[in-house]
Amino acid sequence: MTSATEPQLTGRKATRPVHIGSVQVGGDAAVVLQSMTTADTMDIDATVAESLRMIEAGCQIVRITAPSKKEAEALGEIRARLDAAGHRGVPLVADIHFTPNAAEVAADHVEKIRVNPGNYADKKKFETHEYTPETYAAELERIRGRFTPLVRKCKALGRAMRIGTNHGSLSDRILSHYGDTPLGMVESAMEFLHICRDEDYHDIVLSMKASNPQVMVQAYRMLADRMADEGMSYPLHLGVTEAGEGEDGRIKSAVGIGTLLAEGLGDTIRVSLTEAPEAEIPVARMLAELAEEALQAPPLPNFTPAAADRDRYAYRRRTTHSVGPVGGGQVPVVCHDLAERPLTAAGLYGLGHRYQTELDKWEAEDAACDLIMIGRRTCDFALPGWIRAIQDADAWRLDPQRPERHHPIWDWDGYTEAREANALDSTFNVLRCDAVNLDAAGAATLQAWQGDPTVLLLSAARADALSALRSAFHLLDNASCTMPVIVHQEYGTTPAERIQLCASTDMGGLLLDGFGDGVGIAAAVGVEGGLRFLNRTAFGILQATRTRISRTEYISCPSCGRTLFDLQETTARIRAVTDHLKGIKIGIMGCIVNGPGEMADADYGYVGTGPGKITLYKEKEVVERNIPEDGAVNALIDLIKTHGDWVEAPKS
Repeated sequence: MTSATEPQLTGRKATRPVHIGSVQVGGDAAVVLQSMTTADTMDIDATVAESLRMIEAGCQIVRITAPSKKEAEALGEIRARLDAAGHRGVPLVADIHFTPNAAEVAADHVEKIRVNPGNYADKKKFETHEYTPETYAAELERIRGRFTPLVRKCKALGRAMRIGTNHGSLSDRILSHYGDTPLGMVESAMEFLHICRDEDYHDIVLSMKASNPQVMVQAYRMLADRMADEGMSYPLHLGVTEAGEGEDGRIKSAVGIGTLLAEGLGDTIRVSLTEAPEAEIPVARMLAELAEEALQAPPLPNFTPAAADRDRYAYRRRTTHSVGPVGGGQVPVVCHDLAERPLTAAGLYGLGHRYQTELDKWEAEDAACDLIMIGRRTCDFALPGWIRAIQDADAWRLDPQRPERHHPIWDWDGYTEAREANALDSTFNVLRCDAVNLDAAGAATLQAWQGDPTVLLLSAARADALSALRSAFHLLDNASCTMPVIVHQEYGTTPAERIQLCASTDMGGLLLDGFGDGVGIAAAVGVEGGLRFLNRTAFGILQATRTRISRTEYISCPSCGRTLFDLQETTARIRAVTDHLKGIKIGIMGCIVNGPGEMADADYGYVGTGPGKITLYKEKEVVERNIPEDGAVNALIDLIKTHGDWVEAPKS
């Protein structure tokens, strides 16, 4: 497969143009934004109204579920009404699972068909099968027989198709043959793609979705390289499936989608939030805009690609030694800049630290920061024993008191001078470094200094910060430097939502590749949400990349016409009683399509299996079926208690 070494990008990677009605995806087209309706497809009035809201918000492609032939037939009326409303140019996509005959009906009415290779011609029973080369070849011929009629019809009618692999719905055949891996996802799509190519059909878009951004990123990289090896360049549809709601959903989506867009991959995107579909479009638009700004940045002066032996398809954390709480395999730390903010015990409250006056002691939440940067000042109160204050080096050197757990932050020249004078802190130093200015000589110098008790604070004030920071890490790797690194980005007066998406891309992409022993997000004092918002975002990025778990993770689908209950309301109810269960992953799925498979690695599952009926899962095993919805949340709590994962919520 193509070398893991990545070139410096000056634009999106070239893909062949695919026309979905009047909308071009790939080629020289800008990134296309899309979403999916949540109304019952048979409720044509509701589906049309929802589609109009999505289009008004800027949705360029509308996807609608067609679980059976009757919904597929209803797409004709939906198409006609949108045409009558003046939106003939907005293409519709039929979302197909399990029902090839529905796909063939839908092709008569809409511009694109989405098929899932995991369930178009296969069934998923979580069974393991043994295959010989002959029996596996026979299975592929069976799939060819089921899939070819749709390919031929789409070709004849000029319809486009998305071959959409989902990590959680890989077939038993693929799981048995390739395992639950990004490779299995890629092979699943390539089987269908090869059938299309054999029919000389090329109006194809591909996707590799997963609820885990790390799996998603690895699979898309592998697919892009695999296509390049075979002389293909089909456009990519990016998405993190079941991303969730609110900040968590936005952060997780930005980690996955933003990372790939920054690498030049992706031609159309969908942000899957457990919210109204029109709420997805502004997030998608901002991610696309940020990526375009990054790809237009001037070349990096010291760009260094990954070494050939670094595997872009698997996670490997960079080897570092420990300096205090940073590095050496410890969870990544969180650092905040308080230099321009009030420095009081009460001021740490929003950072997860609470001083209890009546008990004269500190308490820390699970999402409590580890380091605070305090400028030239000194804390005039006793710090919690687990937090360190980082002081400007000149103030630290001139302070005769040097309070406990106060340590210096140096620039390069000051550090060099202090080192020569044997004037470094004997236990903990921070060295500030601009990733753009780091070159091979600088990395070699850091390698020579790595015996010092020093942490590197790395930043990049560029639109393409992820590329600049990643390049700096490659330089450190090439120099065999094991000095731990905190990635610290300053966003100034940037609006809060943009900060969240920028930081999730800048830092999330690094953490997915094993780079970084800590994160810091700084912004102007007036940014909405203040320190509490910045702290939530930092811990949210660590949670999304699964490098430091500080709260419950919810894998909730974004809803569609197949959904059997109100996903937003139900997710809120479940979150209200379980969000203190640190480290537990709960899947909340509106139907069986997004059930045990789509939840992938969730610990517990809450799945709609009929009107007003819920089935509960422990991992991929059914525990209790058809529970009345009004008692299902309590039944979920009982299930968690039965397996020993329940703890009582702390008193506020």
